[in-house]
This record gives sequence, structure tokens and C-alpha cells, in this order.
Amino acid sequence: MLQGINIHFCISEKPILGEVSVKLKPGQFTAIIGPNGAGKSTLFKILTGDLQCSRGEVRYNGLEIEKYKSQQLARVRAVMPQHSVLSFPFSAWEVVELGALNAPKEIGQEDIQEVMELLQIWHLKARNYNLLSGGERQRVQLARVLVQIWKKQAFPRYLLLDEPISSMDVSLQHLVLALLNDLKNRNIGVLAVLHDLGLVANYADQVIMMKAGGIESQGDLKEVFDSKNLEKLFGYPIQVKKHEEGLGIMVHSLPLHHINHTIKQAQ
Repeated sequence: MLQGINIHFCISEKPILGEVSVKLKPGQFTAIIGPNGAGKSTLFKILTGDLQCSRGEVRYNGLEIEKYKSQQLARVRAVMPQHSVLSFPFSAWEVVELGALNAPKEIGQEDIQEVMELLQIWHLKARNYNLLSGGERQRVQLARVLVQIWKKQAFPRYLLLDEPISSMDVSLQHLVLALLNDLKNRNIGVLAVLHDLGLVANYADQVIMMKAGGIESQGDLKEVFDSKNLEKLFGYPIQVKKHEEGLGIMVHSLPLHHINHTIKQAQ
């Protein structure tokens, strides 16, 4: 299990996160959602080890993150940050291959090819990474971190992603999220910062709702992902309901002109 226990983080004595506790179990897809400035990326960076919390601790499989050597930690968790900058003219293949540096020795070229084919970027293997579109670069970076944990292991592992599909079109977003859900069967826990509430509703198992540096609600999607909690979280009317044709959960936000009209009628 990945645990963040009583995490507190300050910048110049200003609290960014206050006494936040989270759990991520292997075999679950957990989404972090919330408005801008809620502290989602800060929590993400602390859980990955990129930031140290002012108070509290992060544990991977019961062991404090500070007690892992870098190579050991790389075997337990793979991270895709929100932005990745690459100065060298690497090909897409070379970028994905970087993920094998921290992977088990048995990772081979056939594994890299398999991951790239699943993400529909195999045809880009010889292309200069810096000349790819935003969505193509995101899939290349995702392939890199997937290679790192691709081989099945006896111990639980974790994949942490900060806005991994923000530059992708609709079909690719569903492709990626379906693939991430399949990873749960490899004893892997997936944690992703996401903004599309409709995608969260139909792919996540657990939800962490953040606002103003704290957690408003967290738990099973079926229990906490409802209209009342989302309206409180975002300060805006949001409707959550089952699709009438059984296609999943629909999430709607009322247009602003409709809200203004309703307010005027009430006055």
C-alpha cells in the first residue's frame, strides 16, 4: 500500500497542504480531483518523493520513502509528471527506452515495442521527440514509465500520473485510461490527477477530492462521487446520474446563463 500520513507542507510558513492522509492500494485506480490551487500537484509531488513534506510521512509497502535507495524506489513506483522537458534530439524509441534503465534486467526490446503498440505510437519510433505533437509526447512519456513497471512482480507497485491525458483527443483518452485500468491486474495501484469528471466517473475506483490544501472527501467512487459533493468541491452546480442506456455515468455542469436566469427568477 502507498500511504501519505498526516502530510503537511508549507512555503514561507504559508500552508499549502494541511494534515492530509491518503491511501492507494494495489489493484485500484484512484483519481485526484479538485479546483485549481487545491494542492493536487503538491500532494502528487510529495507522494512521488519529488518534494519532502514539512510534517508527516510517505510509505511504500510499509517502508518510509526516505529509506529506499533510488534504484529500489524506481522498482516500486513509476512517475509521469505534468511536464517533461527534453533538451536532446532523442527519438521516440530512445525516450521510451529510458524507462528500461530502472526496470528489471529482463525488460527487452519486445516489451518496449509492445507498450508502444498499445499506445499507438510504434509508427513514431524513429521521429524526433521534440517535433511530436503534445498528445504524441504525452503517450511517449507514458510509454516510458509503463516500461519501468511492465514486467509482473510479486510485490505491489504504483504508477503515479499528473494530468496524463490533458493533450489527447477523446479516443486516445479512453484508450489510455482503459490501459491503465488493465494494469490493476498486475498488482499495480494507479494514482492520477485528472480534470475530466466524466472520465473519472467511468474509470476510477477511488476518488480523492481536494480543496484549499485539504481533502474534502475520499473513498469509493460509488460512495463519494455525487452531485452534492462535487458542487461543494467546485462551487458550481454539477449533476451526476446513470446513463439511461446503461453506458456509464454522466456528469453535467449547468451553463452559466441558466444559473443566472434561475437566480433572477428567485429574486
